Amino acid sequence: MSLFQQIPQDWRSVLQETLATPATAELFAQVEHAYHNKIVYPPQEKLFQALKLTPFVQVKVVLLGQDPYFHAGEAEGLAFSVPKGVAIPSSLRNVHSALQEDLSLAVPPHGHLASWATQGVLLLNTVLTVESREERLTNGKSKVTAVSHAGLGWEQLTNAILLQLSEREQPTVFLLWGKAAQSKRELINTQRHLILETVHPSGLSAWRGFRQCKHFSQANTFLEQHGLIPIDWQID
Repeated sequence: MSLFQQIPQDWRSVLQETLATPATAELFAQVEHAYHNKIVYPPQEKLFQALKLTPFVQVKVVLLGQDPYFHAGEAEGLAFSVPKGVAIPSSLRNVHSALQEDLSLAVPPHGHLASWATQGVLLLNTVLTVESREERLTNGKSKVTAVSHAGLGWEQLTNAILLQLSEREQPTVFLLWGKAAQSKRELINTQRHLILETVHPSGLSAWRGFRQCKHFSQANTFLEQHGLIPIDWQID
């Protein structure tokens, strides 16, 4: 199945202009080549998992990440999420702490966030693929970093997703954690939607107020004020 065919039909409809561009065709060709020749995360069948679990009309909250985890077994196509049974990354542990601080929720034993996605939380990374840490070490890349596929072309597609969501009438909450996510602020209609910003939950910056941000309760208050069902943030 081609990458285009993996995108759910509802999202294909709203993104049709962007998907029809030569730039997107080139992006998909490069990504398919990478999957065939390198170790790339997430698994190809999970590449558009965020769009599959959260239909366009059901999006109530957008949680914007940067790019997938680059260690084996972690990335599953949902920003910040890891499969059950996988060690919880430090950034996600800090998200758990913020949930406990804000809503007094029990800290879950896993980091699988699909229960959020199925309630309308779009767990979107701005770059949807990453070269694995193993791949970079094998190829002699002394500096093993994430965002190895930044600039490949994903940004055009994910920007289009944000723009389409911003143009809807339905009020939406955008959670922008860290400078990379906050750089997308200009794509969002702030007259209609709520933007909540704080530092990134990574261990390097979370100590500067992330745990106390109370974004989850603020998001639910906004949704309720606009007649929408709030999110049950308890991770099952």
